[in-house]
Amino acid sequence: MPAGTAPKRPLYTQEERQRRDASGWTLVQGLLAPFQFLVFAISLVLILRFLLTGEGLVAAQVSVVVKTLTLYAIMITGSIWEKHVFGRYLFAPAFFWEDVFSILVLALHTAYLAALYTGSLGAFELMLLALAAYATYLINAGQFLWKLRLARLDQTERQLTSAAPLTALGAEHAG
Repeated sequence: MPAGTAPKRPLYTQEERQRRDASGWTLVQGLLAPFQFLVFAISLVLILRFLLTGEGLVAAQVSVVVKTLTLYAIMITGSIWEKHVFGRYLFAPAFFWEDVFSILVLALHTAYLAALYTGSLGAFELMLLALAAYATYLINAGQFLWKLRLARLDQTERQLTSAAPLTALGAEHAG
């Protein structure tokens, strides 16, 4: 390690990894995330259909409401998961920026619900707001996928590091 370089903090400590693996909320998140993406994809098609043809406004509106409720579910259960794993509901250091961006995603989805309820935006503007919310959702989903990849790489690195001394020890005794 170069001089002046701090050691890289793993995404999860050993204790956090054990809590993550033991938590039922990990499975809930693993099931809700792809379900939410499916709801998003269907809704996006309905929104684009409306914007391109002018048809299917109610279906597009209902789909955004369903997507928003799914987002609320994953955010609530994700906060519970974060509490189980890291001891805090939001803004654990390992997921700080993902949580910050999640708040923006929630705000835009909630603004959509408020505008739909109050009628403060026209149909076209409402769908543009939904698209803005969906763009932030995609960025946020990308953040979490990146963290999932980092967690897997970290786990692989730990396994290789812990196996290396055993391999060396085995080689010494084999000769």
